[in-house]
Amino acid sequence: MLGAGLQSTLLGVRATIEEFPTTVTGIVMSCYYVGYLIGTRLAPQLLRRVGPVRVFATLAALASVAVLVHASWVHPGPWGVMRFLSGICFAGIYVVAESWLNHRATSSNRGRLLAIYMLVLYVGLGGAQFLLVLSSPQSSEPFMLVSALISAAMVPIVASAEEVAEAPVPQRVRFRDLYRDSPTGVVAVAISGMISSIIFSMGPVYARLSGFGTRGVAEFMAVSIFAAVLTQYPVGRLSDRIDRRTVIASMCLLGTAVAAVIEVLGPLPRPLFLLLSALFSGAALTLYSLSVSHVNDKLAPSQMVAASSALLLINGTAAAFGPTLTGALMSAFGARAYFGTLGTVLALYDLWRKARRQPVPRSEKGPFINTRELVTSAGLDPAPMAGVEPLELPLPRPSVKDAGAAPSSP
Repeated sequence: MLGAGLQSTLLGVRATIEEFPTTVTGIVMSCYYVGYLIGTRLAPQLLRRVGPVRVFATLAALASVAVLVHASWVHPGPWGVMRFLSGICFAGIYVVAESWLNHRATSSNRGRLLAIYMLVLYVGLGGAQFLLVLSSPQSSEPFMLVSALISAAMVPIVASAEEVAEAPVPQRVRFRDLYRDSPTGVVAVAISGMISSIIFSMGPVYARLSGFGTRGVAEFMAVSIFAAVLTQYPVGRLSDRIDRRTVIASMCLLGTAVAAVIEVLGPLPRPLFLLLSALFSGAALTLYSLSVSHVNDKLAPSQMVAASSALLLINGTAAAFGPTLTGALMSAFGARAYFGTLGTVLALYDLWRKARRQPVPRSEKGPFINTRELVTSAGLDPAPMAGVEPLELPLPRPSVKDAGAAPSSP
């Protein structure tokens, strides 16, 4: 996560230094998500053929090489190809890591285990932003650091003597059935993919175009990520107690209002701007976890794994469009179009969303699913942050006595 988080921010900053057109930068960043979608389909096949350790090592090696190519050949064309390759590699890496964790977990410790896993992801992504200040983005040194970090991740996997039993690949689920059962949740999954990809891919570009130096870019991105760390659990627990649609709507309205304030008031004092940015991200980046939890409320336990895989695909597909759209708008209207686009996307969802079904009875609600939204998007696949992969084992629904347990991840 340190390597992945640094890579995404570094590429956005370096692209502005090299004066890539903002639209072109958005397209380059979107290539990651296209590769991510393909990676989620290829990884299960590779796992069946060669096993998780070899898949992890192979994909990490390719991801490390892709970073070095970025440093050696600074041009939108090769960068787009390498971003595409990075998306494939990181998608497979997440499949291995999370299916491994889920296979080793039990019904009594899965929630706590995956909560710690999510904490590691968020802290890694947030802490990576400060590595940007260790060397100049104009040099090859930060690219070499990213490559070294990704390569180092192979050591404990390859050196481990643990044997990993492979889990069966679940069946896919039809998208129309998911939408029929939970249109609010499915559309929210797509919106969250677009929002997170914009934040993590175009956030550094926005900060740079707004006059922030390297340290300022790192602060802006770190504040955005760590704000999501603080809000995920309390907002998720709240959604376990009241209708999740109400919480989803509230987070969208809050994000829309904050984006409008930043857009209308224009240049703000740095502390106030960072505070509002944190408030926006803290609200918007809870959307994926909330929406997946809402969809799972309407599913039988046997359907959850297949449905989660489909939701990951929906999220990643929407994420692929976010940076391209934002890059084009920023090119036409300037850096301020960044928050304008984010606010508009949330506002459109607010207008679309209607109460289509009765609230899920509290007795039938499953636990909040604390998933990996953002992550997918810091050059990762927002959906990387989705926390759901084809090899995952189904999660049992908790009994009433488990209602106070830590949130689980799909």
